[in-house]
Amino acid sequence: MLTTIAAGLAAAFVLLVVRPDLLQLGEPGEPAVIKQVVEPPQANRRQGPVSYADAVESALPSVVNIYAAKVTTERQTLMFKDPVLQHLFGRLLPEQTRKRLKTSLGSGVIVSKKGYILTNYHVIKGADEIRVVISNGHNLTVTVVGVDPETDLAVLKAGESGALSAITLGDSGHLRVGDVVLAIGNPFGVGQTVTMGIVSATGRSDLGINTYENFIQTDAAINPGNSGGALINALGQLVGINTAIFSKSGGSQGIGFAIPVNLATGVMKQLIEHGRVVRGWIGISGQNVTPELAESFGLQAAKGVLVSSTLENGPADKAGIRPGDVILTVNGHPANDMHELLDLISSAGPNKKLEIELLRGDEKVNVLAVTAERPAMTRKRLPAPPPQ
Repeated sequence: MLTTIAAGLAAAFVLLVVRPDLLQLGEPGEPAVIKQVVEPPQANRRQGPVSYADAVESALPSVVNIYAAKVTTERQTLMFKDPVLQHLFGRLLPEQTRKRLKTSLGSGVIVSKKGYILTNYHVIKGADEIRVVISNGHNLTVTVVGVDPETDLAVLKAGESGALSAITLGDSGHLRVGDVVLAIGNPFGVGQTVTMGIVSATGRSDLGINTYENFIQTDAAINPGNSGGALINALGQLVGINTAIFSKSGGSQGIGFAIPVNLATGVMKQLIEHGRVVRGWIGISGQNVTPELAESFGLQAAKGVLVSSTLENGPADKAGIRPGDVILTVNGHPANDMHELLDLISSAGPNKKLEIELLRGDEKVNVLAVTAERPAMTRKRLPAPPPQ
């Protein structure tokens, strides 16, 4: 009997390893369940494989090409070329308008056999028509489940999902600088392409690309059309969604950025369950404490956020936070810069009590703020490298 039980447990383990797609996301409104690697495999990191073909083969069917089309109206002002006609009737002709079809390329990743596809928001932004093509050339009809401009993520859902191949999600929290990664997408519309590189850095922020930034930086070649595609590890597991590059020429120069899969799946679950991402908010603007500010405030290190303004009758204003205060901690967690403060507040969610430690003049003050739901993004995008 013990042999039978052991065999059954072994078969179940093998089934989950070989067929991770059996655990799928729920329908909209239901809790989202995904298959994700919890612990990194105990592979020999000192000796890389001769080929990454197995990793690519497992991930390639899950990466799709996305074609977005948008009809725009352009105004044209024409001029008379003949000087005599210009003298008689003026230089300008009546204004004319014409419609123009704009198309864009991008990529996406199938994360569930239920038909959910992760991509970048800027790939489908304003599109009147979205066409998704899977690796075998088959076209999918998709609907937009939800978008989150503040992380530049979007979730699509395919109407027919029976034959889709879902990728296995890795754990971006275990990525180390130097790990091998591969980017899969549709650069320049040439078709599915794989490029290889390493993780150049993790936790990149303050780039002015998104409101919430925690990018994986890689030197794997990322070009126009790669946006929304997969960044996988050497085992074929999804670790990031390729998003943007730093480039003077518009092509890859070895500095690309991907949204970590742990961040992307958190956003995806909320979009599926709520149709939007629900975040905490207290209504302040601020700036990082510089070494010069730290010296003037008598701080030992350049850490914290100087409050520039508070929204009248907003949560921070009601809590007694004033311009000129320096926020040091939130619920005991250090707020070393604006990026960390934003994460601490937004991750708390709405209607949560936050104990905030402030430096006001020479005195440390503790206040209690109750978060509200963060309003939809209205900020003007900062100048940034063009998303690709």
